[in-house]
Amino acid sequence: MEEKNYQLKPTKCDHRLKKTRQFNYIFKKGLRLHTQHFNLFVVKSKFKTYKIGYSISKKEGKANVRNLLKRRLKEIIRKNNLAKDNRNYILQAKKGASLLNYSELENQLIKLFAKDEIS
Repeated sequence: MEEKNYQLKPTKCDHRLKKTRQFNYIFKKGLRLHTQHFNLFVVKSKFKTYKIGYSISKKEGKANVRNLLKRRLKEIIRKNNLAKDNRNYILQAKKGASLLNYSELENQLIKLFAKDEIS
């Protein structure tokens, strides 16, 4: 029998909120910031890195529209280093957010994350 050598990929830091209880805690205890098309819930975390969850309603459109919006939001946050360490976030899209182009989305998110002043 041939022995196969599998190399494990290095694990990258996962910045996703996954569990419903995490979302519920942040919705309940978090500081709410808002712009015209987004709500941002922020709460301090005991971990060194940040975690972020995305909430996009089915009223926003079909799955492909919601996924496109989510991919754009993730890329803007990653590219501009908007999320700060030791924080957990939920970014909630309001109705009409999927109609914005990339630069408008970027401007709204930069304004929104600039409001984050938790000590």
